[in-house]
Amino acid sequence: MATVLHLLKGPDAALARRVVEAQAAAGDRVTVAVLHGSAAPELPAGVALRRLDHDLSYSQLLDLIFAADQVVTW
Repeated sequence: MATVLHLLKGPDAALARRVVEAQAAAGDRVTVAVLHGSAAPELPAGVALRRLDHDLSYSQLLDLIFAADQVVTW
């Protein structure tokens, strides 16, 4: 089981959502971090959603990046 972090920075998250769903279904631990200017997509149950400057600081974001096995930016 991999730990995956998705960083959403664009307005369209349709493709990211499909990839997140597939990874979550495969048993990966998935976190989605929404950066400035992005809307939070609907996510499957069990996927953690974090928002920069709301419930996530830059320091915490760095911690998530270094703790992840894979980081994907959108």
